[in-house]
Order: sequence, then structure tokens, then C-alpha cells
Amino acid sequence: MLSLRDFWRRHRRKIFVTAGVLGGGYLLYKLYDAKRRVADLERQQREHDESIKAQMQAHFENVQRIADVTTLPHAINYLNCRIAEELDLLQLTEKLMRGKEHPSSLSPSEKLELWDRLKILSFTRMVVSLWAVTMLSLYIRVQVNILGRHLYIDTARSLGSSFLAVRCSKSFHAELKIADNILRIFDPTAWQSNELIDKEDADPIDRDDEQKFLASVDFLANYGIQTLISNLQVAATEVLKGTCLVVLADSPFKHQKQLRDIFNTAVLHETVMQIIEMFMSTGSPHQWVDFLMPGDARLYQLATASSPDNIPLDVSKFDQLMVETRAVLSSAEYRSVVEISLKAAVDALVDEMGVQSGGSLVSGMPLAKLVPRIAQIGPCLLDEPSKNRFIQTIRSIQEVEIFFTLLYANMSTS
Repeated sequence: MLSLRDFWRRHRRKIFVTAGVLGGGYLLYKLYDAKRRVADLERQQREHDESIKAQMQAHFENVQRIADVTTLPHAINYLNCRIAEELDLLQLTEKLMRGKEHPSSLSPSEKLELWDRLKILSFTRMVVSLWAVTMLSLYIRVQVNILGRHLYIDTARSLGSSFLAVRCSKSFHAELKIADNILRIFDPTAWQSNELIDKEDADPIDRDDEQKFLASVDFLANYGIQTLISNLQVAATEVLKGTCLVVLADSPFKHQKQLRDIFNTAVLHETVMQIIEMFMSTGSPHQWVDFLMPGDARLYQLATASSPDNIPLDVSKFDQLMVETRAVLSSAEYRSVVEISLKAAVDALVDEMGVQSGGSLVSGMPLAKLVPRIAQIGPCLLDEPSKNRFIQTIRSIQEVEIFFTLLYANMSTS
């Protein structure tokens, strides 16, 4: 006992120092271990966030591709047929040909009247085709981005949790299911990854509403085309007759366009832009939206709801998708994209007309010689997307790419 007390008196300072060193070392180790764990968690979170971003980017690109190879070709082909039906110039050209072969069959005033009608209808058909292909390509991308985003979120929820909880094989499984659902909605005949997905997980999510939503892309061809043609014909008539109110006072193109007038690329560009600007400025600021989608009073009511609590409980998925689409089309940002796209399309049109004229349009040619070329350019504007220069031009505009990226990324997930 005495030896222990003696030992303690002689060595207690060393014992305290040793205990302090060991305790401090232990605390430092625990602090280091905690920091290491936090760093590992942060690294894992960064890797997972990057994985989510990569998945979203891949999904976004797939949605754009699906729009280009499935929905758009069908819609463009059908629209081309409808425009050809509504604006058939064959009778006019046949009458003029008969008048040329048999001069006595038509009086000078009748010939002039036929040429005047052909001039207005040719410009109308060209601008209708240009406006329609531009707006339809943009509208379809709005549709598929809205629907693609909904499918991505709904499919993730259907798996039981968000993608933050999906790992390795589960993540691959989820991506397959999303791709399969997307392809089923957009193109039921496309190759599907059914053999890689459990049958119990492949149930459609509001399939009927989503197919109905995509089918609404034909609203322009089925219901809006006649009013669109009528309004654009009025605009073309006023511009070509020199009564367009949107023409600047110092514009050299404000007089009536006579068949003997010389048209070059600048005059053609100005004329087409005047027709489009007059049409777009007619009526309410968003009147042209009604040519692309139905103006349902119920949709207006839903679109003006101040909060989600005001939206009726019986609203279908279709109604929600249509409300979101109308909200996008009515936004100032979309209007800016439309204006940029239309201007780019007109630039491409004038370039194409210059190429088809063999360069003579650059120096100028009489309007009478240009009208037949204008009448023939319409079908080229509505060529299939993979060969359509105008759709490719619109698709490559940086502002358009940014707009649809933001549209897809910022969609409400509630």
C-alpha cells in the first residue's frame, strides 16, 4: 500500500501527462474520423448529384430525339396535306395556262384578276406553310418536354421513392422503365425494353390522357388551319396591295406590289416579314395560340387559378398538361423564342429562294416570274423533319435550345 502511494507521488505528473496525451490523441482521432465521414458523405452526395444530372440530361436528349423522329414527322405530313387541300392553286394555274394557249379565251382584265389572285394566294400559301412549320415544331417540343418531365417524375414516384434513393441496378431498372413508358406514349410501335422490365412495373401512368395530349398536336391541321389561312390571306392582301398599317412611313416597300415590280432578296424578305408581323399583331396578343390548341373555357379557368387549392379535384391529367402548355405558349419568354424562330425561318426561306432562282433573285426579277417559284416553295417548307432545312435551322438556334432546357428543368414537380 505504501509502495503504491510512493509510486503515485513519484510518477503522478507523468501519469497526468500521459493520460492527457492519450485523451487528446483520442479526441483528435475522433475529430479526424468525423471529418473523414463528412467528406465521404459530401463526395457521395456530389457523385450522386452528378449521376442524377447525367440521367436527367440523357432523358432530356431522348425526349428531344423522340419528338424529332416520331411526333413531328406525322404532324408535318398531315399538316402538309391539309394546307394542300385548303390552298389548291391548280385551278388558277390551269386557267392561266389555257389563257396563254388561247389568248382570246380571257380578257386582259380577267388575266390580271387571275394573276392578282395567284399572287396573293401564292404568298399566303408560302407564309402559312412557313408559319405553321415553325410554330408546330416549337409546339411539339413544348409538348414533349412537359410530358417527358411528367413521365420522368411520375415513373420515379411509381418506383416507391425519388431517384435520390435509387442505386446501381435499381437506377438502371428505373431508367429502362422511364424509356419504355416514354416510347409507349410517343410511339407505340417502337422497340421496347419489355424483356428487361418486370411486367408488374410496366403499368401505364395516365396513358389515355397522355395519348390524348399528344394527339392534340393535330388541332392546327384539323381545326385551326382554315382560320389561320383566312387571317394570313387578309394580311398578305393588305401588304401586297400596299395598305399594311405596320409598314414604316419611310419604308420603300409600302406601295402596291405590281407584277412588273422588281423583287430581290431584300424586298422578298421585307414583304414576308410584313405579312407575318401584321398577322401576329392582329387581335389579342396571344390570339394565335388558339390556332394551335383548343381555347376551352375550362382550361382558361384552370390557368387563372391563383393556387393549387383553387384547382378542382376532378381535373384530369390531360387538363393539367393542356393548362401547362397554354401557360408556356402565353409567356413572354415563349413569344421571344417565336419571334427569333420566325425571323430565322424567313432568312432561310429567302436564302432558299435565292438558290432556286440560280442567283437571279439577288439582282432582282419581276414579281410575275417570282410568283410561280413562290407557289412551288410551299411543299418544300413542309418536307419531312430529317430533310427539312427550316426545322433544322430552328432547332439549332441557341436561344431555342436554352429555352427548352430551362422548360424541362424548371417544370413544377408538385
